[in-house]
Amino acid sequence: MSVSEQSASATTGGHMSIWEHIGELRSRLIRVMISVVVGALAGWFLYPYVLNFLQHPFCEVQPTCQFIATEPLQAFGLRIKMSMYIGVAFAMPVILWQVWRFVTPALYSHEKKYAIPFMVSALTLFAMGAAVAYFTLNPTLQFLTTIGGSDITPFYTAESYVTLIVWMMLAFGVGFEFPVVLVALQLTNVLTPRRLMQWWRMAIVLVAVIAAVITPSGDPFSMMALGIPMVMLYFMSAGVGAVLLALRRRRHRRAQSQAS
Repeated sequence: MSVSEQSASATTGGHMSIWEHIGELRSRLIRVMISVVVGALAGWFLYPYVLNFLQHPFCEVQPTCQFIATEPLQAFGLRIKMSMYIGVAFAMPVILWQVWRFVTPALYSHEKKYAIPFMVSALTLFAMGAAVAYFTLNPTLQFLTTIGGSDITPFYTAESYVTLIVWMMLAFGVGFEFPVVLVALQLTNVLTPRRLMQWWRMAIVLVAVIAAVITPSGDPFSMMALGIPMVMLYFMSAGVGAVLLALRRRRHRRAQSQAS
């Protein structure tokens, strides 16, 4: 019996054993690693185009936007690192799908229909967060290059610059996943829309702390660019949760009326 067949039988039969869970996790991780490797191979050839794209905000701040290398192997290491970043980006749909398929046996049949909305919303919000981070980099670099005074001329290595922008895009992307988690908690009855609205003051303080902690640059522009959308998404998630819960109650009443 294959792992997928074991998963299906476990879903219908009740639960999976610990060894079946381990086998299922191993098969999911292998698929994820293969997708990342394939994406990294494509990223090796896309490296110069992606580096030029990421370099654009720096060129708007510094006209002579030339990176320097302080070690002989730094450029080679940067290409490998960026290839892996690109590979993870390409493999993100596969990663999310494998995560969803791994947790599917623990869900009820009516909850499994959220697979496509879950993936689409997670990918869309992550891409939105990464885009906001990219367009925020210009004022961030202006702040970072001028805060030290006019006597300091910035000379960045490609690795330090790419690390900054990649971590910023990752932080913003993860921050924008906030409503996906909140909606999921509402669907599992851990939270309610009313409770979220009651906690809005505490949520704003929490968002401000999160934005200050996960923003790599630590400048006020990045923190506001991350914090303000997260607050807006917080209220939007409460509204989405209220709509989904209302639809669930309507289906429940309809099923009761048909049964009677």
